[in-house]
Amino acid sequence: MSPVSRPVSLPHPLLPAADWADRFTLGLPVENLTAREAARLALEHPPAWIRRLMMLRNALVRPLGLKGAAGKAAPTQTEIGGFPVLSADDDRVVLGFDDRHLNFRIVIDVRQDRPSGQTLSVMTLVHRNNLFGRLYLAAVLPFHKLIVRTMLAGIGKRVSRARKA
Repeated sequence: MSPVSRPVSLPHPLLPAADWADRFTLGLPVENLTAREAARLALEHPPAWIRRLMMLRNALVRPLGLKGAAGKAAPTQTEIGGFPVLSADDDRVVLGFDDRHLNFRIVIDVRQDRPSGQTLSVMTLVHRNNLFGRLYLAAVLPFHKLIVRTMLAGIGKRVSRARKA
């Protein structure tokens, strides 16, 4: 189970001004995973190296007055993995916020479109507000892609293990 990159059409209704986007999908051998559960699996249980990388990122951007995801947030209805929930239902969760340098959305979709399972999709939409937003995105992009792929693969492993148990 390896995540696959998929195209995203812009403009997108969830962030009409977005000027950058990516999307990764993964087939899952389960039929009852909700988008909120998938978001929690992805964002509240990252590998240690991702937690350390996010702590470093937050420490580096804090002096610049930029927002960051909470380090270790307790699960709530209004926040997942430190990111505000903008909307949620069983099939889709939209997380994100607007900041001085960029506005972003993390969109987690779960579709019942496989004969014996679901397709999980994680899309990131970004509107870069200024030059700093462009530079910031360029700097974090290699890490972003690796993190999203790793988190999706981790969900695949967890749900596969749970199915076998």
